[in-house]
Amino acid sequence: MRIDIVTIFPQVVSVLYDYSVIGRAIAGGILTVNAVNPRDFTEDKHRQVDDYPYGGGAGMVLKPEPMFRAVEHICAQSSPDEVIVMSAGGRMFNQEVAKALAAKNHLILICGHYEGIDQRVIDQLATMELSIGDYVLTGGELPALVVVDAVSRLLPGVLGNRQSVAEESFEGGLLEYPQYTRPAVFRGLEVPPVLLSGNHQEVARWRREMAVQKTKSNRPELLDKTRRRERI
Repeated sequence: MRIDIVTIFPQVVSVLYDYSVIGRAIAGGILTVNAVNPRDFTEDKHRQVDDYPYGGGAGMVLKPEPMFRAVEHICAQSSPDEVIVMSAGGRMFNQEVAKALAAKNHLILICGHYEGIDQRVIDQLATMELSIGDYVLTGGELPALVVVDAVSRLLPGVLGNRQSVAEESFEGGLLEYPQYTRPAVFRGLEVPPVLLSGNHQEVARWRREMAVQKTKSNRPELLDKTRRRERI
């Protein structure tokens, strides 16, 4: 998979190259991540990428010209499956969206900054807007990294154990059950005996019950979707 991140702060993307599983995927050729700086596509000596908003208001807005040229430069090399603007006003990013994007070959993620991006970039270039939550950040770089991480770990060969993906949170509509490792007793706190029993059927039943309880406590709205598919 190829992911191009259009950002005026390309140094932020470099963290991915040294980041554990994602870094290994990049080094192994499973994933290619490029940072594309709109400043490289400006034509003035100051390399200006922003300007005051029409109609007044605080802050600055990213100009359309360098953003269009940056995306068109990428498209001249490879046709993207999706051009995504990271935006607080976008569709909510979740595991289902991550799965859908993981099936693509080429993504472009456009990072806004300041007060946002000229609407013409969104209207003419983007195939979707994505938000990672109901809060506002200073820019789209961190959300873009979140999308890269969530999508990349779903690619074949990125995780050593595919069962890890199958059993984690949001798979099957529930949050993940609690996990324990050695020692069996730590400062008087014991691992649940069922996990030490060797009875795989009982372990599976316990994990299911714990996942339901955790989902009911932390994300009860997820249970409604699960109940449509099965009885809990």
